[in-house]
Amino acid sequence: MIPGAQSGSATRPTFRDRATMPPMVLRRALAAGLAWLVWLGPFTVRVLAHGPAPADPPSVANLLFGWSFEPAIILPLVAAAVVWVAWVRRVNAAHPSTPVPRRRTAFFLAGLAAIAVALQSGIERYDTSLFSIHMVQHLLLTLVAAPLLALSAPVTLALRVATPRVRQRVILPILHSRVLRAISHPVVAWLLFAGVMWGTHFSPLFDLSLENRFVHDLEHALYLGTALLFWWPAVGLDPSPWRLPHPARVLYVFLQMPQNTFLAVVILNATAPLYPHYATLVRSWGPSALVDQQAAGAVMWLGGDLLFIGAIGAILAGWMRFEERGTRGADRREEAERAAIRERETRLAERLARERDEARG
Repeated sequence: MIPGAQSGSATRPTFRDRATMPPMVLRRALAAGLAWLVWLGPFTVRVLAHGPAPADPPSVANLLFGWSFEPAIILPLVAAAVVWVAWVRRVNAAHPSTPVPRRRTAFFLAGLAAIAVALQSGIERYDTSLFSIHMVQHLLLTLVAAPLLALSAPVTLALRVATPRVRQRVILPILHSRVLRAISHPVVAWLLFAGVMWGTHFSPLFDLSLENRFVHDLEHALYLGTALLFWWPAVGLDPSPWRLPHPARVLYVFLQMPQNTFLAVVILNATAPLYPHYATLVRSWGPSALVDQQAAGAVMWLGGDLLFIGAIGAILAGWMRFEERGTRGADRREEAERAAIRERETRLAERLARERDEARG
């Protein structure tokens, strides 16, 4: 008898029992599930669809203050901020001599704020009505929020706050897993990020995301996830299976900029709307679908290049600080070596003086 089950009660079939079920039963179960999905599908699409375009055009006021505060997005962001602050306080209390740098908390909270602005401000209200607004949303996720989160070193904080058991049995096995080593390789991460950008913009997935809320959220998660993988080798301070020297980091980020520019130019020079959703959307304001698409390409081109250039400048500044620290460290080592030599010379002189005195005596 199964523990906790009463005598005479029906028990669930085991894996072996299910494996030996008659094929007819399995076919009927699959058919019933398929019929249920077909029946539920239209209702699901209607529930998840974005709805009509807003009645009023976008303005500075409604973009800045037209927040939606969707619990499924806001609550996880708030929870992440609260947990981060609690973890930082715990680490600082346990290790007052080596506290968590304040700039890391600033980076993490700024990254969460960028996600909130992209997904909950007035930008979210117009992302399925104007492609140009949608492009701003994607830039915030991939080129603002992702590098800020990477700079905050969340894995390092988790390692410091975790118990030895959790560190050894959960965190470190994940960091040393083959899957993470594979997807975090700089070449793989670079290709994943570029491939997702091209694959989503030139596949039915993008247009489907404009019609289906679940697919739209999935696309955003895909953008943010691949962007985190891309920025981890470039600006991340966390332990990584792969460590790039600073010159390679500059080249790594620099090579991503031309492919982003080329993608933007392709969108900008398209002679017809790329996505049926924007082409067929009825709204009484704003530019045509083609003009809006050209504006989106310009935003991706100019905004993306500016953000990439800023990131390259930050990496160069970090490289200079690294070299300065190395120079100061080398100077300190040389000074210590010179001091040791002087000390040995002094001791030798004293010993020779004693030997001379002893010889005279």
